[in-house]
Amino acid sequence: MNVLTGQSLGRYHILEPLGEGGMAVVYKAFDTHLEHEVAVKVIRTEQISPAALSRALNRFEREAKAVAKLDHPNIVKVMDYGDHEGSPYLVMPYLPGGTLKQYLKEHGRMAWKDAAHLLIPIAEALDYAHEQKLIHRDVKPSNILLTAKGRPMLTDFGVAKIIDDEMTQDLTGTSATVGTPEYMAPEQVVSKTVDHRADIYALGVVYY
Repeated sequence: MNVLTGQSLGRYHILEPLGEGGMAVVYKAFDTHLEHEVAVKVIRTEQISPAALSRALNRFEREAKAVAKLDHPNIVKVMDYGDHEGSPYLVMPYLPGGTLKQYLKEHGRMAWKDAAHLLIPIAEALDYAHEQKLIHRDVKPSNILLTAKGRPMLTDFGVAKIIDDEMTQDLTGTSATVGTPEYMAPEQVVSKTVDHRADIYALGVVYY
């Protein structure tokens, strides 16, 4: 996916990769219209068959619009949505503080009081999202970003659910659930039907 470096996705000129996971690659990019740096998350679609891709793209667009309506100081805003050669992408503010996962790797385990102080705003963000009938489904340290001043920001609503649905529909249930097993509630592992409590469970694991 690093082949996108140096290319342009519409108005966004890709500068460098910031991180890579099983579901997406995040790039630092330059918005040539507003002339500022942004983060572009390009969703991996190679595991989704061509027959299911059109359906998945439509669902990503709906999800992007739903998340763009979220207005909370600790939820990363979705600024734009697009499609590059069959791979959907989301445009978000560029946060130079990296992820909580990176922070923990560099600084080690946090004291429990510091961890509680950091995660209370994320709990409030999840509570707000749940009031809007949106479930995150993949709360983990790599989906908690940090601003330059260390303020935590939750990102990646709903991406795991869409990829999981399209893959398992395609493979008649033979694929393992997409997500991060270490943080997943038991019912999320064995069932497609989850509610807001799966997010609360995952946040508890992050805190631990």
